[in-house]
Amino acid sequence: MSLTSIDYLVIAAYLVAITLFGSWFAKFQKTTRDYLLADRSVPWWAICFTVVATETSTLSFIGVPAQAYAGNMTFLQLALGYIIGRVIVSALFIPAYFRGELVTSYELLNRRFGPEVKTVASVIFLITRSLADGIRLFATALVIAVVTGVPVTWTVILLGTAMIIYTVRGGAAAVIWTDVIQMFVYLAGAIVVFVSLLDRIPGGWATVASSAAAAGKFAVLNLSTDPNVTYTLWAGLVGGVALTLATHGTDQFLVQRLLAARSSREAGLGLVLSGFVVFAQFALFLVIGVMLFTYYQHTPAPAMTSNDEILPLFIINTLHGGAAGFIVAAIVAAALSPSLNAMAAVTANDLYKKFVRPDADDATLLRVARRATIGWGIVQLAVAIGAQWIRSVLDAGLSVLSLAAGPVLGAFLVGTLTRRVGTRAMLTGMLAGVAVLTWVRWTNATAWTWYAFIGASVTAVVALVAGLAGGRRNE
Repeated sequence: MSLTSIDYLVIAAYLVAITLFGSWFAKFQKTTRDYLLADRSVPWWAICFTVVATETSTLSFIGVPAQAYAGNMTFLQLALGYIIGRVIVSALFIPAYFRGELVTSYELLNRRFGPEVKTVASVIFLITRSLADGIRLFATALVIAVVTGVPVTWTVILLGTAMIIYTVRGGAAAVIWTDVIQMFVYLAGAIVVFVSLLDRIPGGWATVASSAAAAGKFAVLNLSTDPNVTYTLWAGLVGGVALTLATHGTDQFLVQRLLAARSSREAGLGLVLSGFVVFAQFALFLVIGVMLFTYYQHTPAPAMTSNDEILPLFIINTLHGGAAGFIVAAIVAAALSPSLNAMAAVTANDLYKKFVRPDADDATLLRVARRATIGWGIVQLAVAIGAQWIRSVLDAGLSVLSLAAGPVLGAFLVGTLTRRVGTRAMLTGMLAGVAVLTWVRWTNATAWTWYAFIGASVTAVVALVAGLAGGRRNE
């Protein structure tokens, strides 16, 4: 089976519509505050939806159902940690971000440790986001290329160009409000898959419940203490919390969404509620995986090289009349939540204004931010095209982010909770955190769900020891 002309029309219409919608916000972009922070005008409910869309990628849309298809629903333990982590971020970091006119999260490090630590964190963010989001763009293009038959390189260019156009024109407002729309698009796509599966399984939900229960598919809790088991209750409660503190509390990609809120209270409310929406969303994705398992107990399963192919193959082999095209559009929606505007904010505010033009006026910074958006978009396109020669795309993307998330989180925690550590000690701690995580990743000492916790813990402990050994609070 393959997509029909109606399916291609649906996909093309979606790409054109989302690009035009995002570009519409160009008329509101008069200052850097407009371009980078949407004039701090975003309500709490939109903050909730944009956070959900931002952290949901094609790998989530495709990979989470595959987890349940091949295993069970223990992934939800990690999502439980996501909720707890959001509550801590709302109490610990968000109030600090709204004290003053911060444009990036790393300005908080500048206040506490000075420009050296801020610059290191900013550069780490730019490098890791370029690599990770380039790989994420490639993963999306790969799925679409398999379904449509369009070469991966051209798919990357098409998706990347649409992303660059509406981001450079519409700024943060375009990113946030297209996120809101795209969240509902990919959730609608998931519901279409759910209904289609339920209609095709003999006996409906009763068959799903009996078959899945007999196979242990509804198992959620795993109390194993083995650190090499990816999804356990302890990995969820400790590793999931640490990962959320890193991604939602310190990474500019998500923090920029929070900074666009009308107040710290609305930012915190939107963030906490997003945790419950994400939990429900992942539960839906996992149930779809269980339903795919049940469906293929009654229908010959397609030939696959990876379990991640199970949902795309079901779509192209089973859905008709434009439904397959809508699901592919939903996959695109899950991917097009760009980090380009956040990277532009860091480039203009943390690097250009600091090292190139400290006296730059707002018009100059706005121009630099727009050019940086285009520049980083091209970088991500290049990474996505080059990712075709990476053996494991998922492992590569995970490794890039995991090596940086923990050490940066450690710096934020030390800077927020104590005054006993100075600049030199903090840089020493961050270096130690990266070194230990590199060793952990190289030796496969633990599952990836522990990486952020290990990196933050090592960074914080080494920085505190170095600070005490130095005998000075500020260096």
